[in-house]
Amino acid sequence: MITSKTNPQVKNLIHLQKASERKAQQLIVVEGRREIERALKNNFQLEKLFACAEICGEHTKIEAKETIWISKDVFEKAAYRTNSDGLIALFRPVYNSLEKLSLSKNPLIIVLEGVEKPGNLGAVLRTVDAATADAVIVCDPISDIYNPNTIRSSLGCVFSVPVVACTSTEAIKWLKANQITIYATYLEAAINYLDADFRKPSAIIMGAEATGLSTQWVKAADQNLIIPMRGIADSLNVSVSTAIVVFEALRQRR
Repeated sequence: MITSKTNPQVKNLIHLQKASERKAQQLIVVEGRREIERALKNNFQLEKLFACAEICGEHTKIEAKETIWISKDVFEKAAYRTNSDGLIALFRPVYNSLEKLSLSKNPLIIVLEGVEKPGNLGAVLRTVDAATADAVIVCDPISDIYNPNTIRSSLGCVFSVPVVACTSTEAIKWLKANQITIYATYLEAAINYLDADFRKPSAIIMGAEATGLSTQWVKAADQNLIIPMRGIADSLNVSVSTAIVVFEALRQRR
């Protein structure tokens, strides 16, 4: 059992909380049994498991190439969230491409432009998983797709939902080539989202909360949508807005 916080493997585990280190080592950090099991279920490659017997017990019931037992003090130093269940795993990331996406006959795609907060991305992924939409395309991402907070807030749905990171130019070209109608959430020349026809192949485009959509997406859109605001607030959280529009699309497709 490792009891030293300065152990090289522990120090590296802590370094992996930085996006630059995860990218350099081609590893992602997954904390929690539920998230680890969902990664395994979706065929992500488990490289190493760190386990704390004082928290999770002496049997993890998770098969790993290498299981490293660490003390509670060491685990609490390496963990990035409180009240964890004593398990941290290192997985190999999976990066999808537009060309390799497997679409249904009537695809429903969610596009996020310039998403900043990992928690928002994770919440959108939970919505997309619940609605069984085809994929999430993250354009010009500011946040790492496999940020530990994205994994946590998605409850592991980052592993079940096909996610592609690319430029807006690439995404627009691909959507038009596949004859998928582009619905942009934008205030000007917009229709109520309830009046949109989501029964055909559709892509719902969401912008960053601070800046909204770029002019590139506004020009590329087939139709702009608006969610009417009845109170004093002039906007909603991007994950909430996504859920509202996605489940309207799902209702129409029943």
